[in-house]
Amino acid sequence: MQVEWLALFLLHLVEFKPGYYYHHFQITLSTLNLYSLSPKEIILKWVSLFNQGNAKALALLYHDDAINHQVANPPIVGRMAIEQMFASGFATADMACIVENIFEDGHWVILEWQDPLGLSGCGFFKIELNKIRFQRGYWDKLSFLRIHGLPFPGDDEQ
Repeated sequence: MQVEWLALFLLHLVEFKPGYYYHHFQITLSTLNLYSLSPKEIILKWVSLFNQGNAKALALLYHDDAINHQVANPPIVGRMAIEQMFASGFATADMACIVENIFEDGHWVILEWQDPLGLSGCGFFKIELNKIRFQRGYWDKLSFLRIHGLPFPGDDEQ
């Protein structure tokens, strides 16, 4: 929690000094400097972190009050809840995102993706102040559950 707070604080410093150590955690300009990235580049960074299964770093790409709505599930509100969603997802299934198409239009980025197991979908990301404010994802939840051998909704009622 302290490292996360510190990382966010450092993102907002006018004069950033890369390579400093804070609480035994090296903060580097390359890992935190989102200000020079376009919305499309931020989402490409998101894809890279997603493919690493790094829920904590993924969460740093979101605003504190961001919304992540994967339409097959209820919306998740807040960066900490989004981090927990990713951590839970990575612990449950081996997920990967292969970019098929990515489009940028102002503050919006559209990501069309597939995974190595044949699942595909698309995501819409609204970027404000170089962080994700809103994300909506469309994918087939039942196919995801089947591919990963996970229980279907209602299976525990039988």
